[in-house]
Amino acid sequence: MIEATSDNNYDALADQTIRDCLALDSPKSFFLYAGAGSGKTRSLVTAIRDLLEKQGRQLVLTGRKVAIITYTNAACDEIKQRLEFDPRIDVSTIHSFAWSLISGYDNDIRKWLDARLLEDISELEEKQKNGRASKASIERAQSIESKSRRRAMLGDIQRFIYSPASDNRTRDALNHAEVIAMTADFLSQKSGLRRQLVTRYPILLIDESQDTTKRLMDAFLIVQTTFSEQFCLGLLGDTMQRIYADGKVGLAEAIPSTWERPRKVMNHRCPKRIVTLINKIRADDDAQEQKARSDASEGFVRLFLISEAMTDKNEIEAKAAARMAELTGDQAWIGEQADVKTLALEHMMSARRFGFEHFFEPLYGYEPMRTGLLDGSGRGIGFFTREFLPLAKALESKDRFGIASVIRRTSPLLDHRLLADAGNNQKETLEAAKLACDGLHELLAAKIPPTLRTILRYVAETNLFEVPDVLQPFVPKNDDAIEDGEDDTKSELGAWRTALDAPFHEIEKYDRYVRGVSQFDTHQGVKGLEFPRVMVVISDAEARGFLFNYGKLMGTKEKSKTDLDNEVAGKDTSIDRTRRLFYVTCSRAEESLAVIYYSDDPKAARTSILEQNWFAGDEIEIMTA
Repeated sequence: MIEATSDNNYDALADQTIRDCLALDSPKSFFLYAGAGSGKTRSLVTAIRDLLEKQGRQLVLTGRKVAIITYTNAACDEIKQRLEFDPRIDVSTIHSFAWSLISGYDNDIRKWLDARLLEDISELEEKQKNGRASKASIERAQSIESKSRRRAMLGDIQRFIYSPASDNRTRDALNHAEVIAMTADFLSQKSGLRRQLVTRYPILLIDESQDTTKRLMDAFLIVQTTFSEQFCLGLLGDTMQRIYADGKVGLAEAIPSTWERPRKVMNHRCPKRIVTLINKIRADDDAQEQKARSDASEGFVRLFLISEAMTDKNEIEAKAAARMAELTGDQAWIGEQADVKTLALEHMMSARRFGFEHFFEPLYGYEPMRTGLLDGSGRGIGFFTREFLPLAKALESKDRFGIASVIRRTSPLLDHRLLADAGNNQKETLEAAKLACDGLHELLAAKIPPTLRTILRYVAETNLFEVPDVLQPFVPKNDDAIEDGEDDTKSELGAWRTALDAPFHEIEKYDRYVRGVSQFDTHQGVKGLEFPRVMVVISDAEARGFLFNYGKLMGTKEKSKTDLDNEVAGKDTSIDRTRRLFYVTCSRAEESLAVIYYSDDPKAARTSILEQNWFAGDEIEIMTA
């Protein structure tokens, strides 16, 4: 009998269940519920070590491996290190794993791309028929031309290539979204590929499974159903921490009843007060509760209610931080040495505070681009962040080695084949690269910051970098006199057209935000991480009611008829999305948590929130300037 008071052993039954499922002779699939701070990665690593000790030789003799799909490259590296880089375990991100399955199926890839491009072209041509002369129509025509050109060249490609870490812009390269969509379709339609997956990997473990793309998750579930007695599909995660819109809604309900459902209930990260808070946040969702460690500190929570009319948000948030320092006695909340992680419950709030909203907002508003925008992998984004930005930084610091390194790595001007063909004229080729860099430095140093469109056109004119297909329609200088009355904002072209009006400096701020190296951070970036001091900032006015609604979550606004209808239909609602993000952000705190809530009526908000019983009366403060 496991002692409930023994923190180290409380989840021993769940860990044993996982180990039992990883039996090569009789594998059993499972869905592990593991809430915030539950030690999910530790359970995974422990189970794999046990498997290798008992059945590792069998893996070697049969030429099979265990596959682990993780959320980020950093998570991959951590698990590889913990498993001492054991060659019997393949640890990869979802993009890398997907490509490992379909790489080499070049004829099937060609047919799939041909059908997809034809569909895209037909859709654009239909819009052209119904549209009128505008910038949007010119850009669509250029997009049709680009896609038609790519489709015409498919027959000349003998082998397709892909890199999870680059922008894949050569004509034989696939982009990130294509690889995921293609893998999902192939697994669903091709029995041979499903059999190959099971033969190669009798055990597949997916971390953060709630955020795996719905189409791909459905395909993995088909594989498991087909080979249920030969294949273990282990899903680890927490549906309450689903962040991406393309994750599978209702994943827990889609799991067959024959699966094991181990559950980890300990929270080893958060102090007792914060564990109580996050349990209440999710109570109306799935009522899953965690237990704090017996040796956990009490912790500290404060909710600051501030009027939406407050104009200087930075000043009032600094005042709240100073109040936290006073209440907790922790001076790391303030001053030059402040160590506070600020999390906004809506990305646009972070974009406005950090200063990259003109680039971010139009791309974020187009739903199909959202996931790629938030993890930095979206089409065209890497052109600015991974190629142009490093060169701009090197030019600004006059780092000759850095400039040369970027140009040699990615610029067509110094392509090794071009240099070889130049022969004795290599000096002229190098001079052309230098002149292009000098001109770019002058452009960036201008008093009026250049827009991204200006930079894009300069790069294209000088051939400094290869412009990706998605940005090609914006290279020509379309007639600015054409009235652009057509509403094309709900398209990839329309989103990029507006985003390219942003000044260049917003790209660096966006890049820092997505990589999680700013004071502000993404919900994706902090998932799995923890911080001593966390400030969560929420505001309906700033979020503009887009995807989220804090007032409805906090009880200060009534649910609409649509909300109620969606709840009855089991659809994902704005309240559900807001609750999940609030849970993820609050559960990052190791010591103290400050929630800044901008309300149009702070006093009324206090009354409603007290009725919810999330915060005690002495934990709520109405703050004024």
